Amino acid sequence: MAGPQCCENPPALSSSSGHGSILELGELKTYVSGSSNSKHAILFISDVYGYEAPNLRKLADKVAAGGYYVVVPDFLYGDPYNPENKEKPIQVWIQSHGTDKGFEDAKQVIAALQDKGISPIGAAGFCWGGKVVVELAKSDSIQSAVLLHPSFVSVDDIKGTIVFYQNYL
Repeated sequence: MAGPQCCENPPALSSSSGHGSILELGELKTYVSGSSNSKHAILFISDVYGYEAPNLRKLADKVAAGGYYVVVPDFLYGDPYNPENKEKPIQVWIQSHGTDKGFEDAKQVIAALQDKGISPIGAAGFCWGGKVVVELAKSDSIQSAVLLHPSFVSVDDIKGTIVFYQNYL
């Protein structure tokens, strides 16, 4: 994380957040928004608070309104970070929620989208998800990448993506 303030303002969860629906994609529970007939998808990879965060879902809905099929998988397997859980502070929680596992899971989700004939696929990573998106960009799994307040991303990681994207300039 960039600093302690990153985890000071957790989202208030609500069962009615978002206009999309939940389905299984790449063997993960996934919030989806937009037309499944769209041939352009954007994969949202959440921060430590997970795919149920209302503002993340609202953002997915807004992007979907632009004509994209937006998917927000539960890369945290129903175990988002909970700052009220004193037995699992962020340093302990993060040990069992590695971005390397998120990267592998994301490749499965991307494959499932491609099996549906959806391409190109972009990805947006929020905090924890930023590192996952960088790894996807380096692996040539996605056609565009956006990092929003990324954590765990080094300058060398970014250099690896710039080389990839220079082929498209």
